[in-house]
Amino acid sequence: MMACFDRCHCIHDKRQSSILYSILKNDNQKELHVHEGIIHQGCSCGSKKKVVLKCPQVTCKTAFGVLVKTLKFIKNVPCFQELPVEDQLLLVRSCWAPLLVLGLAQDRVDFEVIETSEPSMLQMILTNSQEKLEEQHLGNHQPPSSVEIQSIKSFLTKCWNMDISTKEYAYLKGTILFKPDLPGLHCSQYIQGLQREAQQALNEYIKMIYCGDQTRFTKLIIVLSMLRSINANVIAELFFRPIIGTININDMLVEMLSAKI
Repeated sequence: MMACFDRCHCIHDKRQSSILYSILKNDNQKELHVHEGIIHQGCSCGSKKKVVLKCPQVTCKTAFGVLVKTLKFIKNVPCFQELPVEDQLLLVRSCWAPLLVLGLAQDRVDFEVIETSEPSMLQMILTNSQEKLEEQHLGNHQPPSSVEIQSIKSFLTKCWNMDISTKEYAYLKGTILFKPDLPGLHCSQYIQGLQREAQQALNEYIKMIYCGDQTRFTKLIIVLSMLRSINANVIAELFFRPIIGTININDMLVEMLSAKI
C-alpha cells in the first residue's frame, strides 16, 4: 500500500503561475509527476490504468474465431431465423459482446494485459500533436481500464470454477440471445417466450444431470447477470480494434451475419 502511494506523488511547486502550468491545469486539472525518468499523467492507480493485450496477434485471432463460432450458433437457431430481419439485427447488436465473452469462457480462452504507455499531455503539447490531443478529449477509441478487464476475468473465472457443460452453455446463450426488453422489437412477446423456454430447458437439464445440486440453476443465472456490467465498446476495443482499425464493429457484424460462415 505504501509503495503505491510512493509512486503516486504529484508535483506541487511555486511555479503554478507559469503559462505551461495554466495550460495543463485547464485539462481537467491533470497534473504531471516524474518517477524514474518517466513522465506520468496524474495517478496511475486503480481504474485510471489503461491496458492493452499483451499478445494482440494471438489473442485477437482467437477472439475473432470465437466471434465466428458465436455468429454460426446464432444463425443455426431456427427460432432466430424466423424473426423479422430488423429484430435479428437488434438482437445481434445487443447480445454479441456478452455472447462472445461466454464463448471465451466455453473455449477457456485466457489472456493477459499490460499497462499502455500513452503519450503525456506535455509530450503532445511540445510535439504539436493537436490531432491526438483532440482525440483524447473526445474519448474516441480509448483503451479499456484495468477495472473493466477485471470484470471480464472475474466472469471467466466464475464460469471455469462451475465447470459448465456444453449443453448448459447452449441454454445460457439462448437466454442471452433472446432479450425481449430491447426498444424497437416487433416480436418482443415471442422473444420473451423463447428466452423463457431456454431457461426452462436449462433448469430441466440441471435437474436431470445434477439432481443433488438444488442451487446450480440459480448460481448459473447469477453468474450470467455479471455480463450486464461488461461494456460492448470495451470488448470491441480490447479484442477487435487492433485488427479492424476504424471499421465499425456493428457494420462488421451485419456483414458477417449475412455471409456464409
